Amino acid sequence: MNLPNKLSLTRLVITPLMMFVYLASFVPYGKFIAAVLFVVGAITDFLDGYIARKYNLVTNFGKFLDPIADKLLVTTALILIACDGTIPAPFGAIAIVITVARDLAIDMLRMVASSKGVVIAANKFGKYKTFSQDIALPILIVFAGLLEITTNSTILSIFKWTGYGFLAIALFMTVLSMIVYIAKNTKVFVDEK
Repeated sequence: MNLPNKLSLTRLVITPLMMFVYLASFVPYGKFIAAVLFVVGAITDFLDGYIARKYNLVTNFGKFLDPIADKLLVTTALILIACDGTIPAPFGAIAIVITVARDLAIDMLRMVASSKGVVIAANKFGKYKTFSQDIALPILIVFAGLLEITTNSTILSIFKWTGYGFLAIALFMTVLSMIVYIAKNTKVFVDEK
């Protein structure tokens, strides 16, 4: 197993650990540890793709594993902060649905394209989405931790509104990237005669 695949596997291990320390009230500063674990997972996401492309280590197993590890890390973090009210209802549920729906739509698009021998490359809006998510989610996880240990309204407001702002950008980019992916690849839906 090559290094990029090991990094993707690391992300799969990090995700349940992040969830455990976030939810386990007996773990001191668990939410802050969860934020660090998310950041480490996000870094492995960047590194595995970079190393795989630079050193020609792209494998079929990696193509399968990497997106699963990415989506699991992000969706788990989003569910955690939505379910405990860090993102107030109904906005947390809306954020989850938008994120999961986009991922499913793009995965299905890629599957249909692949069956026709078409490769769908990542677009810049998808990269902006990932970048925004990777800033918003750890900030909001830290905000959830701060709610447990401080009443300083200035600190809480900074983390809250910075996290919400980046999450709003991420959700906008999520929708925009899905529209761009589908618009640029409508030809894959045309049935061959």
